[in-house]
Amino acid sequence: MPRKRKLLAQLSALQNTSSFPQINGVEQLNTTPGADPSPKSSKYFAIEKKNSPQLQEDFFNQPCVSLAKSFLGQILVRKLPDGRELWGRIVETEAYLGGEDEASHSKGGKQTQRNAAMFMKPGTLYVYQIYGIYFCMNVSSQGEGAAVLLRSLEPLQGLDAMRELRRASRKAPSRLLKNWQLCNGPSKLCQAFGIDKAFDQRDLTQDDAIWMVPGQDPPGEQDVVATTRIGIGNRGEWAQKPLRFYLRGNRFVSVVDKKVEREMAAKGHSPGS
Repeated sequence: MPRKRKLLAQLSALQNTSSFPQINGVEQLNTTPGADPSPKSSKYFAIEKKNSPQLQEDFFNQPCVSLAKSFLGQILVRKLPDGRELWGRIVETEAYLGGEDEASHSKGGKQTQRNAAMFMKPGTLYVYQIYGIYFCMNVSSQGEGAAVLLRSLEPLQGLDAMRELRRASRKAPSRLLKNWQLCNGPSKLCQAFGIDKAFDQRDLTQDDAIWMVPGQDPPGEQDVVATTRIGIGNRGEWAQKPLRFYLRGNRFVSVVDKKVEREMAAKGHSPGS
């Protein structure tokens, strides 16, 4: 019996030692009955957060179209008030070029209280409301009144928290959202990341609640589809300009352009080549 008590004491000491890894509930598998059995962290997420430098002003300080393309593959990070972090890979963007762009909120160079963030330093968030309900998030770039709309993310970490936020933002009860449905659209993205008007004019290089870090393996030109923007209505030639960019073959993109993708394939531009 003394030997048994000694073994139990040793086992108890091992279980209480600080050398055992701490389990983060956000990264565990979803075990809720009837819930999506997929992991709360994407299989593509292999970034060591402690070693990931935050993107700084020099990254954002580039022309609008260049920034819209450069965003693809980068990681948006949102820290919730309870300390949980949501991570998502940017897979779709739209460029709005400022004064000359008939589809831009800053067309004609007009600056208002609503669009002031578009005229602020590169890396400033411009968050606006549509239909009096939903929010969309943009990031200012080089160029007077120019900004990039973040259209879709590939969720990487904190997927259950994203589901909670999406569920809370919808009035009617609905079925559990699949991973690809969480952030595949500009308003869905904002819902899933808890982004509202309070984030307007925040600086991505300085804010404690939202920032960006570099992604792994930035996409090549053959991986990026350039096509027309969505939902801009009758804006003449500007409705036809290829100012929307997305990662080819990524299932988290909101709307794919099969025609443009077929043209790319015909030219021998295969993804990852």
